[in-house]
Parts: sequence; structure tokens; C-alpha cells
Amino acid sequence: MKKWRHGAIGAIIVGLLAAGSVYAASGGGESSSSAEWWDFFWRCLNLVIFLGLIWYFAGGKIRDFFASRKQQISQEIENMENRKAEAEKELKDVEQRIANLESERQEILEQAKQQGESIKQSIIEKAHSDAERIREQAQQRASQELEQEVSRLRAEMAERIVDSAEKIISERLGAKEQEELIDKYLTKVVLN
Repeated sequence: MKKWRHGAIGAIIVGLLAAGSVYAASGGGESSSSAEWWDFFWRCLNLVIFLGLIWYFAGGKIRDFFASRKQQISQEIENMENRKAEAEKELKDVEQRIANLESERQEILEQAKQQGESIKQSIIEKAHSDAERIREQAQQRASQELEQEVSRLRAEMAERIVDSAEKIISERLGAKEQEELIDKYLTKVVLN
């Protein structure tokens, strides 16, 4: 409150001095009469009273207006600074994300490459294992067919040998000897 009073008094003094210098500059200073100075004095006093009345009736409102305006301007400045700080932060975030996009793209490409290589490796390994399994199955089938053929050949040879032996035995042994030989082998077979 004292600041306003001092400011008002200072403004009045400056106004009076300015008015006096304007009056003197207009040529009234050299040939001025005392009536003109009294006129000037009453006008200044009138101005001071008028300003005093304005200050008395509207000074509080004017002070409140300028104080609230000052506070409003400081809040707006603070809000603008906050918004500026937020905008700068968001700009940095966006710039960081843009910078990260390239690294993320490289990372994704690298992962895709690695996945492709692992899929390729698994396909090759599966193909090798399938080929090995097919080879083993073919070998087993070939060995089974070989065994079957060997068994068939043995059976055929055994038949031929039996036929040849029968033929040789029937030519060399007589009917009585053949019966004795048959009885002898039947007895061995039955007893075992």
C-alpha cells in the first residue's frame, strides 16, 4: 500500500513539473503575471484533487485489477512455461522413438533372419532324419527280402535234397531195408 502512495505522489510531482515546463515553454514564463501562475496552481490543485478522488474511490479496485492482472499474467506465463516444457519433453520422446525405430527395424530384421535360419536348419535336419529313416527302412526291407529269399532257396534245396536222397535210397536199399530204416527213425522221433 505504501508503494502505491509513493508512486501516486511521485506521479503527481512529475505531472506538476511537466505541466510547469510546458507552461514555461509556451512563452508564459517571461511575461507571466501572477494571475497566470495562480491559474496554473489552481489547475494543478484541481488535477491533484481529481486524481485523489479517483484514487480514493477507485484506487482499491484499480489496485485489485492490476494485482489480479499481474497474477493472471504470471499464471499464464507459468502455464506457458509448463506447456513449453511438456512440449519439449514430448518432442524429445518423439525424436527418441524415431531414433529407436531404426534400431527396432534392424532388430526385427535380425530376428526374422535368425528365425529364417533356424527354420531352414530344422527343415534340413528333418530332411536328413527322414532320409536316414527311409534308408534304414530300405535296408531292413532288403535284408528281410534277402532272408525270405534265402529261406525259400533253402526250402527248395531241402526238397530237392530229400527228393534226391529218396531216389538214391530207393535205388540202393531194398524194400525190407527201407522199412527198417523208417521204423528206426520213427522210433527216434517218437521217443524225442
